[in-house]
Amino acid sequence: MLSRILADSAVVFVLGAGSYIFGALDLKGAISAAVLGLLVLELGGIYPFLALLTFVIMGVLATKYRFREKVRRGLAQANNGVRSWGNVMGNGLATLLFLLWEHHTHMDAFWAATFAAIATVNGDTLASELGKVFGRRPRMITSLQPAEPGTNGAVSIAGEVFAFLGCFVIALFALPLTGHKLQMLLAVLIGGFIGVNLDSLIGATLENRGITDNNSTNFLASLFGGLIGAGIFYTLGG
Repeated sequence: MLSRILADSAVVFVLGAGSYIFGALDLKGAISAAVLGLLVLELGGIYPFLALLTFVIMGVLATKYRFREKVRRGLAQANNGVRSWGNVMGNGLATLLFLLWEHHTHMDAFWAATFAAIATVNGDTLASELGKVFGRRPRMITSLQPAEPGTNGAVSIAGEVFAFLGCFVIALFALPLTGHKLQMLLAVLIGGFIGVNLDSLIGATLENRGITDNNSTNFLASLFGGLIGAGIFYTLGG
């Protein structure tokens, strides 16, 4: 067991160092990501870890895509797209909580919650970063009134498509962990997609009023997305 933990620690250290060297995370963010990754790997094993790693890679690529254009239009992530520990925890804390519940109960519904939470943050990142580039005529999710690209709560058809694809990719990692594969696929996909749109709804209401910030909005959306995913899995007889 000790040798496995040491090996896992080495893996997450290398990945954390890489995220810092390549400018995806600052030092505090890289350390937080390494700790979170190690906990996910120890509690949930390789599949949720790979799902989170996929989220990180897709998120970095989406953030860097046409970054100069985003800067010119005032749509780029702050700090040149380099994220810190708050972003790591906002995107990963709900996943860790669901893994703790799964580890204690051994219920497949919490696998659905875990991956739906990851699907939420992955879909949201792709929708946000790529929707800014490809989205046409975004509208506020609360009123459907036209909005400027990058506005909290603004959605577009392109953004919704990217959100769906981001959720679908993450759902695939959950399938080896259950015999109820169709139920799991639907639970993670639907739960994650609803979670993405809840993120927009929270952004349009609470975040625009200063009640939440981007990190707490991400946490709430992934928490609700995960709970919805678990509920769908249970309802479908998983």
